Amino acid sequence: MSTTVEVFAEITCPFAYVGLQHVIEHVAELDEPVGVIVHAWPLEWVNGTGLAYGGVETKAQALREQLDLDVFNGLHATAWPSTTIPALALASAAYDIDVPTGLAVSTDLRTAVFELGVDIGDPDVLVEIARAHGVAFDPTDDAGHERAVRSEYDDGQRRGVKGSPHYFVAVDDFFCPALDLGRDADDHLIARFDPDGLARFLDRVQL
Repeated sequence: MSTTVEVFAEITCPFAYVGLQHVIEHVAELDEPVGVIVHAWPLEWVNGTGLAYGGVETKAQALREQLDLDVFNGLHATAWPSTTIPALALASAAYDIDVPTGLAVSTDLRTAVFELGVDIGDPDVLVEIARAHGVAFDPTDDAGHERAVRSEYDDGQRRGVKGSPHYFVAVDDFFCPALDLGRDADDHLIARFDPDGLARFLDRVQL
C-alpha cells in the first residue's frame, strides 16, 4: 500500500479546498496510515496574476449550492490576500518538520481564507499560524519564501501538473479526483462529487 499522497494546489483555489477536504476525510478512513503532502502550485505564477476574489466567490457559491455543503462561510473581499507566496512558503516550512505538521498548517491556511475571513497575506497572521504549530518562520524573508515555493513549483512543472488540485500517488496522477467539474451551455459551473473518480484514486492509494 502506498503511504504517501502528494497534491499540488493553490491555497485560494475553491476546488482544491473542497476536494482536499473530501480526500483527507476518505484517506483517514483507510486501514493503514497515509501521509498527505500538499505542494505549492501558485496560480499567480501559473496565470501571471492571482485568483480574483469575484471569480472565486462565484465558484464558491456554486460549489456550496450544488454540493450542498456548509462551507466558504468566511469568504470576504476585505480579507482576500494579494499574494499566497509567503503562505505557501510557510506550509513548505511546516512540512520540513514532518508530514502531519505540514498538513495541519496547509489546512489551517485554507480554513483561514475560506471559513474565518482572515487575510493570509498579512505577515502577523502567518506568524500566528506558525507559532501555533511550532514552525520557525520569518515573514520578512521574501527571497527565502520565493526559493521554497519556486522549488515546489518547478517540481510540479517537471511532473506535468495540469492545475489545482493535481494528485500524485507514486507514478500515477489524478486531477481533482473527488469532483466532477464542467460547464453548462451558458458557461456556468456545474459541480458534483465524483464517487467513481474518488474510488479509483483510493484504490490506487491502497495498492
